Amino acid sequence: MLVGDRPQLPVTPAIEDPPIAHVMPDLNPGSSTTPSATGCAEKSTQPLHIQHIWIVTGPAGCGKSTVGKALQQELGVPFLEGDDYHPQLNKEKMGRGTPLTDEDRWDWLVVLRKAAIDALAPSSERNSPAGVVVACSALKQKYRDVMRVAAYGSPSVQIHFIYLRLDEDVLMERVRARQQHYMKSGMVRSQLATLEEPKDEWDVITINVQGSAEEVQQRVHDAVTAKLAEYV
Repeated sequence: MLVGDRPQLPVTPAIEDPPIAHVMPDLNPGSSTTPSATGCAEKSTQPLHIQHIWIVTGPAGCGKSTVGKALQQELGVPFLEGDDYHPQLNKEKMGRGTPLTDEDRWDWLVVLRKAAIDALAPSSERNSPAGVVVACSALKQKYRDVMRVAAYGSPSVQIHFIYLRLDEDVLMERVRARQQHYMKSGMVRSQLATLEEPKDEWDVITINVQGSAEEVQQRVHDAVTAKLAEYV
């Protein structure tokens, strides 16, 4: 059974990279077991400090960065632009109109996933944030499964995908209007050919992004507000 078919449970990752326990920060020390006066371990009753990873997904031109940055401001959490984590070779390849392979995307996804985990950790300038917003195409279910590993083994971390759905013609118009971006309009068709729209993946919120920016952001706001209400 694929990860997207059921609630998250700690399982052994299918990818070959260091165990998550080695890279996950201690997000909830208050919930660990502590010795009691009798010498027996007791579970703390302190509530979990839930942190949310919001991954805004979809093909080029759907508005991932715009929606992601607006959500960042609304939630007051860090924002990661997935394109910034592509190696230069990937950017050059896409700039030539050459579609990326699974192998091209694999290391990128692992690096981006680790950056999302790191963004949840406290620093000298701040306490642990309530979450992080990540703009990442995550076109295939197995790519989304790679990102889901970020929440494995930690009940205090919840991951959510916000899939932005838009017609191909509108996507093409938006990408053609971009200036000085490595992603060209011809790549939209290859991304749509690669795209596996989320179906029956329990942690995916689908948003229709047809309409004005204000309308789209209101839909995102309503969906995120409803999701957060489940954890109150």
